[in-house]
Amino acid sequence: MRVTIDDITVDVEEGTTILTAARKIGGKIVPPAMCWYSKLKGSGGKCRTCLVKVAQSSAKDPRPMPKLVASCSTPVQDGMVVQNITSPEVLEARKAIVEFLLINHPLDCPVCDQAGECDLQDLSFLHGMVETRSEEPRREFPAIDIGDKIKLNMNRCILCYRCVFTADQITGKRVHGVLYRGDAPEISTYIQNVIDNDFSGNVIDVCPVGALTDRTFRFKSRVWFLNAMDAHRDCTHCGGKVTAWMYGNEIYRITGRKDKYGEVEEFICNECRFEKKNFSDWIIEGPRKISRESVISANHYEKLIKPSIIHPIEGTTEKQE
Repeated sequence: MRVTIDDITVDVEEGTTILTAARKIGGKIVPPAMCWYSKLKGSGGKCRTCLVKVAQSSAKDPRPMPKLVASCSTPVQDGMVVQNITSPEVLEARKAIVEFLLINHPLDCPVCDQAGECDLQDLSFLHGMVETRSEEPRREFPAIDIGDKIKLNMNRCILCYRCVFTADQITGKRVHGVLYRGDAPEISTYIQNVIDNDFSGNVIDVCPVGALTDRTFRFKSRVWFLNAMDAHRDCTHCGGKVTAWMYGNEIYRITGRKDKYGEVEEFICNECRFEKKNFSDWIIEGPRKISRESVISANHYEKLIKPSIIHPIEGTTEKQE
């Protein structure tokens, strides 16, 4: 299948979605996604932030699709022409979607542990409005502990369902989900059950906002003060490949390694995440590559080696400054 996205053409396999095709191209033309997760079956189609305009359905049917479509769940057709950042209609719709996502979201970024690595922060910075038009009171929920390691702040939740799919697909028993309907739905456990299984901590990694946070790390440090290091250990439950967030030789928290789209490469067990916090527990591989656009890169000490501007003399090796 050949598809053109923002005037860039790419060949993909049949059944590939528009969002996956855009990620194959990369760069700024990739639509944002708050609910879709490539490793979770059934995810996507809930937040609507990945809406795009299909200007040409296919080579056989050059008519445009009448409405904007969710790129995470729309398969490409041969000859399809898609507009993302080149469409004013898409940008205006995305602006409205961000406004809806922030209707009930509190302005507590200064005290939220997700600040600095929050997808909703990035999305609101790029597409959000300067002022809100909402005058209604925001929904309020008390913060609760759903287990001895996980804190739930339902005020921040955008109902992306990622944590529900994660618990459903990588654990043997799911005890939490979406309760109630209409304007009163919430992520919670029925009759105050606790989430207690070997991989329950992964719901923290997949959450795009600060609704689910690590109780062992809360309020200990900001992520931009720490150095993200690739580390591994021999583990009988998972692959043991993690990101260790360190200050000097002290490990503040352990998370799964994430790719450039913020998705976990391999889910890790609770033993690695919560119990192994000593420097001697891990083999430190080196600094994790962090995007220069992230605030986490402010304290990243990986040095860049710039080539010398002096051309080497023939027969000698090039010097570097």
